[in-house]
Amino acid sequence: MIEIGFGPQVCGQLSTGASREWLVPDGRGGYAMGTVSGLRTRRYHGLLVVAGDTPASRRLGLASLDAAITFPTGAQVRLATHEWQSGVVDPRGFELLERFDLVDGLPRWRWRVGDLVIERELAMTYGRSCVAVVHRLISGGPVRLNLAAACTWRDAHGERRADGPAPRTEQVADGAVVEGAYRLSGPGWQPAGQWWHGVHHREEAVRGLHPEEDLWHAGTFSAELFGPGDTVSVLAWAGELGEQPPPATEIVTEARRRNRAVVAAAKPADPVDATLALAADAFVVQTANGPDVVAGYPWFGAWSRDTMTAYEGLFLHTGRADEGRELLRSYAATLSEGMLANTADTGRVEYNTADATLWFLHAVARHVELTSDTDLADELLPALRAVVDGHLAGTRYGIGVDPVDGLLTQGATGEALTWMDARVYGIAVTPRAGKPVEVNALWINALAAVGELAGLVGGDPGAAPRAHSRALASFRDRFPTPAGWLYDVVDAPAPTYPLGGATQHDDDLVRPNQLLAWSLPYAPLEPDPATLRLLGAALLTPLGPRSLAPDGPGFLGRHRGGPAERDGAYHQGTVWPWLLGPYVDAARRAGMPTDDMLIGIDSHLPEFGLGSVSETADGLAPHTATGCPFQAWSVAEVLRIRRD
Repeated sequence: MIEIGFGPQVCGQLSTGASREWLVPDGRGGYAMGTVSGLRTRRYHGLLVVAGDTPASRRLGLASLDAAITFPTGAQVRLATHEWQSGVVDPRGFELLERFDLVDGLPRWRWRVGDLVIERELAMTYGRSCVAVVHRLISGGPVRLNLAAACTWRDAHGERRADGPAPRTEQVADGAVVEGAYRLSGPGWQPAGQWWHGVHHREEAVRGLHPEEDLWHAGTFSAELFGPGDTVSVLAWAGELGEQPPPATEIVTEARRRNRAVVAAAKPADPVDATLALAADAFVVQTANGPDVVAGYPWFGAWSRDTMTAYEGLFLHTGRADEGRELLRSYAATLSEGMLANTADTGRVEYNTADATLWFLHAVARHVELTSDTDLADELLPALRAVVDGHLAGTRYGIGVDPVDGLLTQGATGEALTWMDARVYGIAVTPRAGKPVEVNALWINALAAVGELAGLVGGDPGAAPRAHSRALASFRDRFPTPAGWLYDVVDAPAPTYPLGGATQHDDDLVRPNQLLAWSLPYAPLEPDPATLRLLGAALLTPLGPRSLAPDGPGFLGRHRGGPAERDGAYHQGTVWPWLLGPYVDAARRAGMPTDDMLIGIDSHLPEFGLGSVSETADGLAPHTATGCPFQAWSVAEVLRIRRD
């Protein structure tokens, strides 16, 4: 059993309970998600969020089931918690919340009203857009439990208002069908049909986005609970609406069984490993095209850079090598002109990264190394050679090998092609045109990997060995700075000149990208403890390295505000937990102690995204978590370095 619990001191405080979020995925990219307190703080929160053709195309259906207890005397107590446009939080159901736990990854609430204790459990059917919500009387009774269904049907990124048409609701025997898209089923259904106006999402207000929406009260379920052990259950599902799911209690039991099996397959070394293994499971989804990876919940879909960076942690350290093999083959089929497709989040396939393809070669090499799957190496070797040839010849966005020194260069006007890809009003914040340090470390690592894989299967490595020797020599000559660390970009256009101008310079900003030059399996350099200590002093925080040293020009220590402010700070000092992976790898290779580097992450697991690792954190103390509460490569890299 994996359990994260919160007692009355947390549950009864709105500020604390509303800042901790739980996630229950459905294995397809959809989910149920909310806060410990029950307050919907994001537009993305809901009990049934349905994935479309891709994980990114999600729609919110059932927003909440608001519970109210009616006693035999006629007195009523509401357990729901909503915040309204007026700023008033009412009713204050969180004050009655005695305890919240994640048990085997599933949320469980317990409310107490005098001697009466009611428990709520929630689970989703794996592989189907179906949520089961079970209420159980633990002590006291008899009472009547009423569950008001607050509904909508909209894009998960938006909102729906009462000035438009109400959700089309068709009454059926045990509930209703909403917009022909999803069905509600439970006992004692009484139709309603009215708007709840001005529901407020405080996290969207903080993010500078529209924070209000209106919800449709479609109706209320109602049933008696006579004594301890009695239950009232509600189901909501999309897809085949005429196909009744199993009973809700069975769905909860099966979800617990599956989650325990997921953890067992990962063979965790300790409870933290077990928690991370279950967290990793949330990101691996099944689509019409096979396995894929959700980069982060609640708003990201699939991004090839994130997928390949996270590959080893998500698949090879969790007992999912077979699924991983299928994913690698599927992604290989997207190669074009030596480049891997990046994302379909935007509704179209794009080839706009300088590093995702190189991470793909790294993932293939790690898969073969850790599984001895030489059949896959033999199958993909021609595609890997084509990647090398494509980069040597030059491909999209100015990505290609400089014939003078054999290093990989990249850059196109208005583009940000490395992982530091934030844009504000269409302008790249960190274009890093030229020869970025981590891109070239990945290039050298990829060339060595192709040569190694070819040797394993007795195949032709093509141009990789010669290109590797040349790039390695140039890297060792060009990237070290007089101060001991590495340039972030060499041959970068001077700031006062347009992209492609004749004047170039070497960018010596202290960033974490150089860590890959010491951490990758075929890293171009051996790490120096003194240099790593200097970088640690400048960059390292309890949740990972900053993206820019605090004394660097343009440093922004708070990842806050509206979209422009947040994107402007994204890679200008914001902390990225995934970078703990390269930092710890480099430190271990340098013979440095690393155990203390993970203490902050261990403490982070029961806050923000419960049982998971956030996308980012503030660069300044206290390094409050920001961004997606549940992020794939953050979880994957922490899991990997713990298992390694």
